[in-house]
Amino acid sequence: MTAAVPRVNFRSALREMFAAALEGLAADGVIAITPAVLPDLVQLVREAADPKFGDYSGTMAMPLSKQAGRKPRDLAAEIIGRLVRQPGYDALFEPPGDPVGPGFINVRIRDAALAMAMAAAVADERLGVPPVAEPLTIVVDFSSPNVAKPLHVGHIRSTVIGDALARILRFRGHRVITDNHLGDWGTQFGMILWGWKHCRDDAAFAADPTAELGRLYRLVRSVADASPEELAADPVAAALAAEHPDCGREVLAETARLHAGDPVNRGLWERFMPVCLAEIERLYRRLDVSFDHQLGESFFQPLLAGVVDDLAGVGLARESRGALGVFLGGDDAPPFLVRKADGAFLYATTDLATIRWRLEHWRPDRILYVVDHRQSRHFEQLFETARRWGLGAVEYEHVAFGTVLGEDGRPFKTRAGDTVGLEALLDEGVARAFDVVTTADAERGTGMPEAERRRIAEAVGIGAIKYADLSQNRTTDYVFSFDKMLELKGNTAAYMQYAVARVEGIFARGGIDRGQVRRDARGVLLSDPRERALAVALVRLGEALEDVEADDRPNVLTAYLFDVAGRYSTFYDALSVLKAEGAERTARLALCDLTGRVLRHGLELLGIRVPERM
Repeated sequence: MTAAVPRVNFRSALREMFAAALEGLAADGVIAITPAVLPDLVQLVREAADPKFGDYSGTMAMPLSKQAGRKPRDLAAEIIGRLVRQPGYDALFEPPGDPVGPGFINVRIRDAALAMAMAAAVADERLGVPPVAEPLTIVVDFSSPNVAKPLHVGHIRSTVIGDALARILRFRGHRVITDNHLGDWGTQFGMILWGWKHCRDDAAFAADPTAELGRLYRLVRSVADASPEELAADPVAAALAAEHPDCGREVLAETARLHAGDPVNRGLWERFMPVCLAEIERLYRRLDVSFDHQLGESFFQPLLAGVVDDLAGVGLARESRGALGVFLGGDDAPPFLVRKADGAFLYATTDLATIRWRLEHWRPDRILYVVDHRQSRHFEQLFETARRWGLGAVEYEHVAFGTVLGEDGRPFKTRAGDTVGLEALLDEGVARAFDVVTTADAERGTGMPEAERRRIAEAVGIGAIKYADLSQNRTTDYVFSFDKMLELKGNTAAYMQYAVARVEGIFARGGIDRGQVRRDARGVLLSDPRERALAVALVRLGEALEDVEADDRPNVLTAYLFDVAGRYSTFYDALSVLKAEGAERTARLALCDLTGRVLRHGLELLGIRVPERM
């Protein structure tokens, strides 16, 4: 990077110019715009719907025209008159021309400015993306499984969405702290403790501790929580339920003894925790997911009594039928309970203790909770209680997401009706990817060793599962289909990985020094419309990441990468790269190099590995 080719975000620069133009019109009394409204108007500067009209389009003349008493096209013309006089406009953008339709202001990047931005991106480790001007401290709370239970398909969404957001926010320049708030202290451990005391298999535990603890959890849960119809279908659970009719209450008693410091239960908990943690850590490694902290419920247990006393002391929490709760919606609305009538604490208590601890120790500006949409009411009450408690100097966000569905449109289950285990899901994805890779290798006659095909299959199979989730609008449910997610065309990880492999192939076949390509890129010429279209997409990486942060939606990045891959395919299929000469060859090699790096880095920001060849 040199001063001659600075990083530039064209959309941000244009929005600042539009803001100055609108402020000028407001100051002259042409239109009334308050400082509170201006940011929303500036957000109406977006990528143009049709590139033939320009690269960006501003549509604020339409909502402003009525209050100004002007025709939208006339008001748009006044905005244009101010816009083109903004400092730096001529260096970056061409004159907009007349408004289009009902007042669209279309703007095109100058070719010289685009070439300079390309040169900056090619020569830059950050691919031309400037870091945020004002970095924030952001806590991302995600995954958060109950460690006594096997991870299943339901954990995939929180884990991959949270990991992607953390990676993207870090690259944007924020200080990100990731925390896996483990469920390591609740009723699920009471089930295991009860199961251990009544129906453990010592030999099975010695052979595979994780499997035996999982068996105990499932068995006891089926006894404690199952309906009569479910018990009738499970003879083993039915027999145990008949022998122990008070199993449910006894499980709660085991949990209470653990919380009270009973030495036997505490000793068993300390024995089981390393086994449980080792299992989930193994799966996280396979998913390429890590955390800065894993502060579970047990970490905050000593703080809970103080939280309740403090809430009661300031008049926020009061008694209701023996329990203690915060009444957020008046006496007629259900309270946000922080202590049960029997003295036990709740998730709400732990979450409030966690917030106060994070604010004291990490001083975040934002806290993101990546948790499914079914917990929306809990987080509404949690955030409101925290604000009333004096913990409002932070932005709270519930990053909600929908459900993973099977192809029958129902929550994704095994044929036997059980929740799909996460490891089985990953194994299936990798096995299918291995078949695809092996078939492709045979058709091309490349003769890859089996070990290499298996490495590629691991990246492709797990990448396919992660990308299929991340490419969805997170707030919607989505249908899980291995067949669709492993296709080498369409918006899939395999298609993106294959596009990177095509780029790598150009440089391998031509014996090209990519370092030299980056040094020569200062003279990039974009003479063909397909070259220009690709270049415009490549310099928009920063805009895509900006939009991900604005709404916590990784699917904005997947859509951007799919667009880049599509434009590259159009460019690559129509224009020769290695046979081109002079400045034309230099430009095309630079486009190929930056395309490969943008796609690779974009996938890595999503937590997806990219093999060198496919």
